Amino acid sequence: MTTPPALLIAGHGTRDDAGAEAFRDFVRELGRRRPGLPVAGGFIELSPPPLGEAVAELVERGVRRFAAVPLMLVSAGHAKGDIPAALAREKERHPGVSYTYGRPLGPHPGLLRVLERRLAEAVDPSWDPAEVTVLLVGRGSTDPDANAEVFKAARLLWEGRGYAAVETAFVSLAAPDVPDGLDRCARLGARRVVVLPYFLFTGILPDRVRRQTDRWAAAHPETGVRSADVIGPEPELLDLVMERYEEAVKGDLRMNCDSCVYRIALPGFEDKVGLPQQPHFHPDDDGHHHGHGHGHAHSHAH
Repeated sequence: MTTPPALLIAGHGTRDDAGAEAFRDFVRELGRRRPGLPVAGGFIELSPPPLGEAVAELVERGVRRFAAVPLMLVSAGHAKGDIPAALAREKERHPGVSYTYGRPLGPHPGLLRVLERRLAEAVDPSWDPAEVTVLLVGRGSTDPDANAEVFKAARLLWEGRGYAAVETAFVSLAAPDVPDGLDRCARLGARRVVVLPYFLFTGILPDRVRRQTDRWAAAHPETGVRSADVIGPEPELLDLVMERYEEAVKGDLRMNCDSCVYRIALPGFEDKVGLPQQPHFHPDDDGHHHGHGHGHAHSHAH
């Protein structure tokens, strides 16, 4: 019987210890779910272990083939460029190793169900959902395609769930920010708002969303405002990662390149078309900086 490829989970990284440990716990839980499948996980930046260390761990366990799944909600620069470039570097470091690359998680129906639960947990039981406006807050990116995916998630979350509206904001790098997003909700007539962080785990940015929400709520006592929790290591998230793994193994990736800044000349981003990608280098990844001179062209599987 052919041995299935191992599973490598690629995370962004955070300076928040609890958020980094949540990722590591999640990787361990995936391994417990599939005891016969080698599973490892690493970060692109900010947190240990670095992605290269996770690949080395798999290689030490005898792995020669693996499928890499980016544990990210949207396809921004990390998923499009940093991780593919880092994987190409690891293939050079470990001759004989091959890999396939999966797609980001996206607004999957399973994650939408979790978001719906987070809203239900946050909403005052006396509130009528038809009078509640949701502000979905994404990480934010310089990539317009990634920001557009958050708007898509907001629309899918609104469909059929009975909320008055689902608006969108970002905590960094993109507009509107959280206070501006809340201002928009108020201008549209919202009297009850739930701020819903579109993040997998706790961390510095979700904490910032909550602090900004609390400050805005204190300054606008006429509006009822609640903060919801992050998605967290729910069964739906575990199932989705395995679904993305199976897609990668089968070659069924279905990645969207129609609005990718590295392929399409979007207004204001024309200089990014065809731009070579460089891997992120983790500050703890000492002695492995020889790849700086080797750019790897961005590509998607079709």
